[in-house]
Amino acid sequence: MKKEYDFSKAKRGPVIVQRGKTRVTMFLDDAVVARFKELSDKTGRGYQTLINEALNAHLGLAEEPLTRDAVRRIVREELASQA
Repeated sequence: MKKEYDFSKAKRGPVIVQRGKTRVTMFLDDAVVARFKELSDKTGRGYQTLINEALNAHLGLAEEPLTRDAVRRIVREELASQA
């Protein structure tokens, strides 16, 4: 290991650029964060991911969740198109 390193040409920022996501700092109510962390513990998904999904759903940007009924509907449509 060198005693000194030359950082004169170094650039600040992440090593890997995130595409399609923007880092923001925001203040949320403690109760909101606590609720999403509870949901995170129950579902095993990150609380920030759950917040992002809730915002997408509120704005109408969320995809239809893949439920049992949705799978049945898709299978019926596929079977009907092949008949």
